[in-house]
Amino acid sequence: MSEKVIKGIKFGILSPNEIRQMSVTAIITPEVYDEDGTPIEGGVMDPRLGVIEPGQKCPVCGNTLSACPGHFGHIELVKPVLHYGYVKHVYDFLRATCRHCGRLKIKEEDLERYRRIYNSIKDRWPSAARRLVEYVKKVAMKNMECPHCGEHQFKIKLDKPYYFNEERNGSLVRLTPSEIRERLERIPDSDVELMGYDPKTARPEWMILTVLPVPPITIRPSITIESGIRAEDDLTHKLVDIVRINERLKESLEAGAPQLIIEDLWDLLQYHVSTYIDNEIPGLPPAKHRSGRPLRTLAQRLKGKEGRFRGNLSGKRVDFSARTVISPDPSISIDEVGVPQTIAKILTVPERVTKFNIERIRQYIINGPDKWPGANYVIRTDGRRIDLRYVKDRKELAASITPGYIVERHLVDGDTVLFNRQPSLHRISMMAHRVRVLPGRTFRLNVLVCPPYNADFDGDEMNLHVPQSEEAIAEAREIMLVHKNIITPRYGGPIMGGGQDYISGAYLLSVKTTLLTKEEVATILGVTDFNDDLGEPAILSPKQYYTGKQVISLFLPKDFNFHGVANISKGVRACKNEVCPHDSYIVIKNGILLEGVLDKKAIGNQQPESILHWLIKEYGTEYGKWIMDNVFKMFIRYIELRGFTMTLDDVTIPPEALKEIDQSTADAYNQVNDLIKKYNEGKLEPIPGRTLEESLEDYILDTLDKLRKIAGEIATKYLDPFNNAYIMAITGARGSELNITQMTAMLGQQSVRGERLKRGYMNRTLPHFKAGDISPDSRGFVHNSFTRGLTPIEMFYHAAGGREGLVDTAVKTSQSGYMQRRLINALSDLRVEYDGTVRSLYGEVMEVSYGDDEVHPMYSAHGKSVDINRIVERVIGWRK
Repeated sequence: MSEKVIKGIKFGILSPNEIRQMSVTAIITPEVYDEDGTPIEGGVMDPRLGVIEPGQKCPVCGNTLSACPGHFGHIELVKPVLHYGYVKHVYDFLRATCRHCGRLKIKEEDLERYRRIYNSIKDRWPSAARRLVEYVKKVAMKNMECPHCGEHQFKIKLDKPYYFNEERNGSLVRLTPSEIRERLERIPDSDVELMGYDPKTARPEWMILTVLPVPPITIRPSITIESGIRAEDDLTHKLVDIVRINERLKESLEAGAPQLIIEDLWDLLQYHVSTYIDNEIPGLPPAKHRSGRPLRTLAQRLKGKEGRFRGNLSGKRVDFSARTVISPDPSISIDEVGVPQTIAKILTVPERVTKFNIERIRQYIINGPDKWPGANYVIRTDGRRIDLRYVKDRKELAASITPGYIVERHLVDGDTVLFNRQPSLHRISMMAHRVRVLPGRTFRLNVLVCPPYNADFDGDEMNLHVPQSEEAIAEAREIMLVHKNIITPRYGGPIMGGGQDYISGAYLLSVKTTLLTKEEVATILGVTDFNDDLGEPAILSPKQYYTGKQVISLFLPKDFNFHGVANISKGVRACKNEVCPHDSYIVIKNGILLEGVLDKKAIGNQQPESILHWLIKEYGTEYGKWIMDNVFKMFIRYIELRGFTMTLDDVTIPPEALKEIDQSTADAYNQVNDLIKKYNEGKLEPIPGRTLEESLEDYILDTLDKLRKIAGEIATKYLDPFNNAYIMAITGARGSELNITQMTAMLGQQSVRGERLKRGYMNRTLPHFKAGDISPDSRGFVHNSFTRGLTPIEMFYHAAGGREGLVDTAVKTSQSGYMQRRLINALSDLRVEYDGTVRSLYGEVMEVSYGDDEVHPMYSAHGKSVDINRIVERVIGWRK
């Protein structure tokens, strides 16, 4: 058999003759079954249309259910009807061609010129050919007199969904499908081609149906319900309606019925054929079951998420995959995944037997399918497959294998697998991990790898896929392993990194006050693979102590320099330079942490230009993996050693602080009352571009926002700097200073859509206030904290503010998902060519230079081609 290369795919329209030729029978009766329940010949379930019952033989091809593909039938329509899918095309043809002679309404010499251009560009530049076709249509539609026969043309209007009317002498005359078909038949092939169609495969008159194909019953099988009643497919119901109306129309025509009845039945036939094709036509009531459920007809089977394309062709189910709940495991490496032994015994990897692995594979065969690590199948050199479940003497089989055999063995430690969490919103929602087979029933994942997957451990499930070929495994190892994707292609910074306990541990270990004995240092280094000399302790007398900074410095490269600001500097704005009492300025010189604390800005996830970022960028992803597998484990070990808990005392402030907050609240309320008084007296100065009422609301919101900030500052003033809740907030480990304010001082103004609460009863939010009251208390201000507790009214306000967040989450998820889908489809054919340009499938240039600099964000310095400051910093130690 000779091989051919596919040049292209062409879609056409079935002609009436082709429909008849591919048909095995004409469908002529609306009756489906006789009294015995046997399908009637000539009905829509005619036995010649295919087999759906086991054991039956097809009378056409002689095959049984498993081999019979099904066969088409056809319905001869008494009157032609429009195919709804081609209404716009028919509209174009009617407007561009002459109603009398069928020619395009363009002069012959112009037509010849357009034809020459079209024939020369249609194969090489299809997009240019399409633009020419649109131009030709536009020119032809403008002419109201035919240049070929001189016939005056009338304006044609489309009355949606499928009625065409012609404006004749000031009145609208309806064009019947028969008249439309006659006009389309008159259009010559040469003009059809210039309209962008191939007349051999798509004549315009074929868009008006005279023969309707009836699909095989294999695509519309009937099912038997428990009660024994047979339920037919929606398509079958629709076909019965079409045959019934077609027969009634035939009888009416033969009986010489009035034109009005004929037209009504013709319209009904048009409706049934249209809803058979698409049951969601705008302006047309959908065909329904007796129960009121709309029928699922042809278009509905193809369209949408559950349709044939997205649901079955693009969205396939796959073998060699597993899915279960994920659990955290900080002790495994970032590029490992803990796989339950139960799963490891089911999923297999085909391994070819060689002289180097034959003994190991023999042991797998002896272990068999039930003992891990074992094997499930052996494939001999002749292709015969042996299922080890049914082999009695596995030792004998193991001894008989030779190089060239393939053994489908269990997953073992070190195998490369793909791990994925849905929704897969970006490339790194699927990465390669190395298998670590563990007891239990969940996948184990290192906590540091959560951000790219957007995973947490509150019940999330993930998918695991096992590559089956050496090429796939090699590709996964080379480009998909976790540590090769720490730097995200989105912004060129580390997407993985510390969070929560890691950051708290790093901060507490790196603060100036942390001093450790040699034994304590050994304890926290015990979780790492550090085996070098500790060096001299920082304090020698009266007792030897190492600082936390010294311990961290043990892991830094000796030529690493860094200068930056810690996250805590936001809360300590007094620090202007390196001399900071809060140690918020980080200085690393020659691999020694001299000043500063490590917090989210230094080692956190999604923190570009951090210490972690530059370590990975300058020393490689393998080094970045080593840091995350060792130093980060050490931070957790230290926090376990020190202890890190939170009690109610951590969010309780003394009575004097509460008095200060109450005084500030009273002052703010007075300011709000003054604003309301000015507004009522007409003395309030409006904000440019805002009404007086909007200006008042803005002034009040501003005053109450300032109050919450003041309350937060008062509360913070009374909190111990080593208060664990406060440490979490200022280091960026978890929560924010706003959370601390709400727990200790006050919740502040609750808002919906960025405004104070308005809606509720007539001119008031709740029945507890007077109508027209716009004071803070009546419009959603909560002056209590979570520690003090909310009043019932405040609780209601807080629920109103919280509900907006829940609604937003649901609405924005679907909106952003649909937007991403549209973008993916729009950009799917763009690619970067070898000359650096971004081009479409047809060679159209979208960008002369990819991203203006031709730099992949993943390999950039946080979006910049080159970071000059960082280069200087590396050379001289820190930025001047």
